[in-house]
Amino acid sequence: MSPVTPPRILIVDDNQLNIEMASFVLRRAGMEVAAAPDGHSALAQVQSFVPDLILMDMQMPGLDGMELTRQLRSQPSARPMSIVAFTAYAMTGDKEKFLAIGCDGYIAKPIDVSAFPDEVRALLPAAP
Repeated sequence: MSPVTPPRILIVDDNQLNIEMASFVLRRAGMEVAAAPDGHSALAQVQSFVPDLILMDMQMPGLDGMELTRQLRSQPSARPMSIVAFTAYAMTGDKEKFLAIGCDGYIAKPIDVSAFPDEVRALLPAAP
């Protein structure tokens, strides 16, 4: 019987405190976590870390989360991973907009520390 591989999560966020909090909570829940502080770094990380799920901040300077999501969804190698809008945007229609550009889900910031790991697990891609 082979050991279960922990889910691999990439957090893309330009706010270091958001990265630290989310990373801490997810690692305590048994997940493997990497982080990228911007969209360009995330493109490189996706190639070397190969996440199961990306928590994508939508508002970042330079290459923002919306454009990065579009770019990733155009790459066949990135299609199996879940991309989750991880944002403080909570206006009417924002969730639908993020789903329309290729996100698989939406988690609002600030996170609820007790519910966050389960929210992430629920958005992981189904095992083949």
